[in-house]
Amino acid sequence: MDDLSDVAEAIADPVRREILVMLRHAPLTAGEIAERFTITRPAVSRHLRVLRESGLVRDERLGRHRRYSLVAAGLVALAAWLARFEGGGADWLQRLDALDTEVHRTRRERRDSPAAGTPGTTGAAPHQRKDTA
Repeated sequence: MDDLSDVAEAIADPVRREILVMLRHAPLTAGEIAERFTITRPAVSRHLRVLRESGLVRDERLGRHRRYSLVAAGLVALAAWLARFEGGGADWLQRLDALDTEVHRTRRERRDSPAAGTPGTTGAAPHQRKDTA
């Protein structure tokens, strides 16, 4: 896999994205990171390994502990790739937000429609077929 794919895969997980945000402010030990999550310490360690292997964080040994820090340069290639979609006045972030809003609206409408709980119905009136004979 190429570096861009490694970075994209690493940030695909919300826990790893949260770790990057935490490290943006200051380096933290693995224990300090783990105590901020409800997942197990081994799970946090696996997330840190993925981030380290993708080049987004580096670690240094401090006695029995490892301190992790953000390597922001690892995000530069991804940011440059994403910037290609900003040209021509098309604000893709706004379009993605609009799509997200539309998806949530449609889900809410389906959930709230009277026929939502009836299997095999879509909530719309059935199509009436005219007799052409």
